[in-house]
Amino acid sequence: MRSSTVIMIAVAAVFGLLAVFATRSWLNSQAEARLRSLEANRGTPVAARTVVVAARPLRYGHELSPQVLREQPWHAETLPSGAFARISDVLGEGKRVVLTPIEPNEPVLALKITGPGQRATLSALVGPGMKAVTIRVNDVDGVGGFVLPGDRVDVVLTRQTDKEQASTQVLLQDVRVLAVDQVADERAANPMIPKAVTLEVDTASGQKLSLAASVGSLSLLLRKAGETTESKTARVTIKDLLNELVGEKPKSDVTTVVVTRAGQRQDYRVPHEGGSGAWAAAE
Repeated sequence: MRSSTVIMIAVAAVFGLLAVFATRSWLNSQAEARLRSLEANRGTPVAARTVVVAARPLRYGHELSPQVLREQPWHAETLPSGAFARISDVLGEGKRVVLTPIEPNEPVLALKITGPGQRATLSALVGPGMKAVTIRVNDVDGVGGFVLPGDRVDVVLTRQTDKEQASTQVLLQDVRVLAVDQVADERAANPMIPKAVTLEVDTASGQKLSLAASVGSLSLLLRKAGETTESKTARVTIKDLLNELVGEKPKSDVTTVVVTRAGQRQDYRVPHEGGSGAWAAAE
């Protein structure tokens, strides 16, 4: 092997070793710099504020006082909307009353309590643009007393004009229950036999309920918790019940009326609401 070749190999090896050492030194310096940065940031205080939270369970109608509230540190970037920083901010302008149940360590929000000096009336629970309307119920119409404030229900109207003419239909769907009798606490857990249920509806729906209560009886269908879908419904009549009992379906929406005058027969087809078929009359 020529001496020049040996020299070139040796020089290349030296430069390779130098490159390895330089790269390692640079990586070590970067790691040390990153570590110093992390240690410096670790000592930086996190921006925080205080939030007023419940010191014990608070229920509808409970008057707030310093004994049931406390101030708790809270990360400034995650402050809930409507929170209060100081207890004095809550109670400084007059007494406040709980509208919605608040659990221990849960922030006290403006929408869950009354305004300064206001009472815990039902009107404070009604949403913007909505109205409260009360309907009469009993142990059956009220789902055995298992309908409680905060539940969602459908309202059914049942009418009977005579012995053979009756119908039932869903009048309103997904309606919020504000109160049962005079209980508006959404954390009420014990079933009660109600005499009246107060619902939150818009003005048009309130008019429907008032009219429906005067022409028939109203009952409630308790919806599954969290269910908001409105299903397609249809009016059910006695004819539908009879057809289900005998296993038949309506074949026509008209009835054939046979009228005989002076020995001459004349058929008439007329709409019907009762059973189907044909009947005859003679003159």
